[in-house]
Amino acid sequence: MPRAHNPPPNKTRNNGRSHGPNDVAGSPACLPYPPRGARLSTAEALALPTRQARWWILGLLFACRVGLGLQFQTLGSVSDSLVTALGFNRAQIGTLIGLFMLPGLLLALPAGYLGRWVGDRMLVSLSLLCMAAGGVLAALAHGFGQLALGRLACGAGFVISTIYLTKMTADWFAGKELATAMGLLVMSWPLGIALGQVGQVWIDQHLGWQSVFLSASAYCAMGSLVLFLLYRPAATATHSPVAPIGLPPAELLLTLLAALTWSLFNAGYIVYLSFAPGVLMDDGHSPAHAATVASLASWAMIVSIVIGGRLADLSGRRDMILYACIAVSLLALLLFRQTQWAVALSLLVGLFGGAPAGIIMALTGEAMAPQRRAFGMGLFYSIYFVVLSLAPPLAGWAVDRSGDAFTAMLAAAAMFGAAALCYRAFRVMQRRLARAA
Repeated sequence: MPRAHNPPPNKTRNNGRSHGPNDVAGSPACLPYPPRGARLSTAEALALPTRQARWWILGLLFACRVGLGLQFQTLGSVSDSLVTALGFNRAQIGTLIGLFMLPGLLLALPAGYLGRWVGDRMLVSLSLLCMAAGGVLAALAHGFGQLALGRLACGAGFVISTIYLTKMTADWFAGKELATAMGLLVMSWPLGIALGQVGQVWIDQHLGWQSVFLSASAYCAMGSLVLFLLYRPAATATHSPVAPIGLPPAELLLTLLAALTWSLFNAGYIVYLSFAPGVLMDDGHSPAHAATVASLASWAMIVSIVIGGRLADLSGRRDMILYACIAVSLLALLLFRQTQWAVALSLLVGLFGGAPAGIIMALTGEAMAPQRRAFGMGLFYSIYFVVLSLAPPLAGWAVDRSGDAFTAMLAAAAMFGAAALCYRAFRVMQRRLARAA
C-alpha cells in the first residue's frame, strides 16, 4: 500500500499560503485571502494580511492628509473676501498665509519626542482636531489677531500630522514599494490644495468666507474620527519612553542628508512657483496668464509624483530615475527665459521635477531604525521647515540685487542641483556604512 502524503506538522495550507508554527490563528498572517473581486467593508479590508491591508491603510492616511492641503488653501481662497469684509491689506494676507508654516520651525523636533510616550494614531487624531479647531477659530474671527491665532493652531496640527503620517507610511511600507507609497502620500498635499482652489471659491461666493474655514475644519474632524477608529499600527511600529534619545551617528548622518535632499528639492520648486509668474510678466504677459502658466507645473506634478514612485519600485532604478528627472528639470528652468515656450517648460518642471518626490521621501525609511523613526522624522522636518523659510527670501534678495526675475530661476535650478548632490552623498555614505558594519 502506498503511504498517504501528509503535510508537515508545522505548516498548513491556507488559500495558497504557507504558515509556520509561530502563526497565531486569527492573526493577520493566518487570515484567508478573499476571493478575487470580492467586495469588502473598510473594517474587513483592514483585517486582511499585511500585504493587502497596507494599501487600505495608505488610502486612509492619504485621505487624512488631503485635509492638510484643504486647510492650508482656505486663506488663499478667501483672501479677496477678507480684504473686503475685514479691511485687511495684502501684507496681512501674506502674513496669515505664512503663519501656517511658522509652528514647524518650533514644533517639529519636540513633536518627534512625543512619539516616545504617545501612539501615532492618537497624535495624528489630536493634531487633526487641532487643525479643525483652528479653522473654527478663524471662521469666528472679527480681526487679524483672531485669524492669526487660528492659523497658528492649524499650523501646529499640520506639523505634527505631517511628521506622523509620513512615519506611519514608512512603518507600513518599509522595504516594500516604499517609493510608490511615499509618492502617493506626498501627492495628497497638492491634491488638497487643488481641490480647495476649485471648491472653496464657490463656497465663498455662495455661503460666505466663514463657511470655507468651517468646511475644511469639518473634513479634518471627520478624518480625525475615522483614523482613530480604523487605523492599526504596523508590526514594525514602536514607541517607548525608555528608548534612547537621539540617533546613532550613522543614522544621524543619513537623516541629515535625506532631510537636505528633500528640503532643497522642495525649496527649488517653491522658488519656481513664487517667481516664474514674474519672469513671464517682465516679458509682457498679464498677471492672470502668468499665474495660470506657472500653475501648470502643480497639476502635472500631481500625476508625476505617483508615476515616478511606481516606476522606481518596478524597475529598481531609483538613482537613474532621480538623476534623469532632475536633469530635465534643470534644463527647463535654465530655458525659462524663452517665454514663448513657457507652457511646455512649466509642464516639464511639473512632470519631471515632481517625479522624484516619492524616491526622496523613501530615504526616510532607509535612514533610521523603526524604534527611532519618530524622533528622526522630527529632526527631518525641522531641517525642512528651516530651509523652506530661508529659500524664498534668499531668492527674492537675489532678484532685487540683479533686477532680473530670471535670477530666481537660476536659484531654483541651483537648489535642484544641490538636492541631487545630497542624494548622491546619501547613497555613497549608505554604501560605506554598510561595508563598515
